[in-house]
Amino acid sequence: MFKSILVAVDPSPARHCAVRTAGELARLTGAEVHVVHVAASTIAWDTVVPLEEYPEADEILKDVLGGLREMGVAARGVTVDAMTRQIPSVISLAVKEVGADLVVLSPHHRGAVAAFFNPRVSDAVSHTSPVAVLLAPEAGLDQG
Repeated sequence: MFKSILVAVDPSPARHCAVRTAGELARLTGAEVHVVHVAASTIAWDTVVPLEEYPEADEILKDVLGGLREMGVAARGVTVDAMTRQIPSVISLAVKEVGADLVVLSPHHRGAVAAFFNPRVSDAVSHTSPVAVLLAPEAGLDQG
């Protein structure tokens, strides 16, 4: 069914559910998992401000790849620098570059007003992706 799964991760704890979901699907289908982690920056006045330092971003990527490999999944990944508003485009480009046929993301739950001022990456990717997008909610969220 799936041959190449792209999982996009960020520093939030929600990434663990997305990675676990991608890993389980890869084990079931024999797919390879490609991980993209964006070390995001934003602009404050006239200064570019990193929201995550590169060494921290690389540690997250190493941890994710190690976890996938422990699950017995073929995995590779990359850390990319980008501005916060570019993250959906970076993920879309990665889909094309690796030939992914599925994208796995963790949605970030915010209200409509907060999402208006700070759009959700998962919304942007799911509305523009040329392949299927699976949103893996964080474990323990009240689904009621």
